[in-house]
Amino acid sequence: MPELYDVAAIGNAIVDVIAPCTDAFLSDNGLTKGAMMLVDPDASAALYSKMAQAVEASGGSAANTIAGLASFGGKGAFMGKVADDQLGRTFANDMRAIGARFENKPLVGGPATAVSMINVTPDAQRTMCTYLGASVEFTDDDVEKDIVEAAKIVYLEGYLFDAEAARKAFAKAAALAHGSGRMIALTLSDSFVVERHRAALLGFIEGQVDLLFANEDELKSLFQTDDFDAALNALRPHVKIAAVTRSEKGSVIIDHGERLTVAVEPVEKVVDSTGAGDQYAAGFMFGLSRGRPLQQCGKLASLAAAEVISHYGPRPAVSLKELAESKGY
Repeated sequence: MPELYDVAAIGNAIVDVIAPCTDAFLSDNGLTKGAMMLVDPDASAALYSKMAQAVEASGGSAANTIAGLASFGGKGAFMGKVADDQLGRTFANDMRAIGARFENKPLVGGPATAVSMINVTPDAQRTMCTYLGASVEFTDDDVEKDIVEAAKIVYLEGYLFDAEAARKAFAKAAALAHGSGRMIALTLSDSFVVERHRAALLGFIEGQVDLLFANEDELKSLFQTDDFDAALNALRPHVKIAAVTRSEKGSVIIDHGERLTVAVEPVEKVVDSTGAGDQYAAGFMFGLSRGRPLQQCGKLASLAAAEVISHYGPRPAVSLKELAESKGY
């Protein structure tokens, strides 16, 4: 089958509600700074009523990555579950508006479309309270065979490991991808996800993953160590390629055991770290899908991450393609 897509992603289809807050607000509401907490619809509504004036935007980690890929000029597809409601229609329209394929049938008669309440402190740390709603109703029946087999890279969102049905979908997608000679990429998503599913994630990484994305905390959690270098060395035998972000320290790429270091892209002011990892993955996979050297993939990734943390919201505010061209990347 011809390669029709640079990346096909599977993830939670979520609408983000993003607002500034203080550290005191987090404490008063029992929120763990920088973490992602799963909540029920009542808790989500209660938190929404207390938040400052917010910006609403279609989100979800893997969907944000596809938006970044499209901004670079890449061709992407997204698979995820929304409800047959207003937010679900908004999400679908937003994905199609950026040129991404999104054709999964909406859920009828079940939970509402997922919503993530994201509170951002002055140091740009984001704290998320997510009602997963319809997104966890994604099953292996929703994995589109033709899309997976036509994508150069199939990208899986670690957050979905919280749903057993979605793990079965991952297994199906991996089998289809490898059967067609495609690459499987996985993002660990959150250190709390790693803690909940460490053994299952390690097994999946060992057996199925060609490209792994993680941040420093997630990687340390995966191998239960406070030593970054020890965690990186523990990872080497498990994957062909890995990209590990370290905030202001830049990122480290493992290429078949070889270590490459990528400097952070300068940012005048960090406003909101929401979507930094998502956009890093977008830049990296765009470069990889176009045959760029891994060092250059890292530069594109850092550029995309720097752009998104300079404003509120998890998706690019300017054309990443034009930005990369202006930088000579």
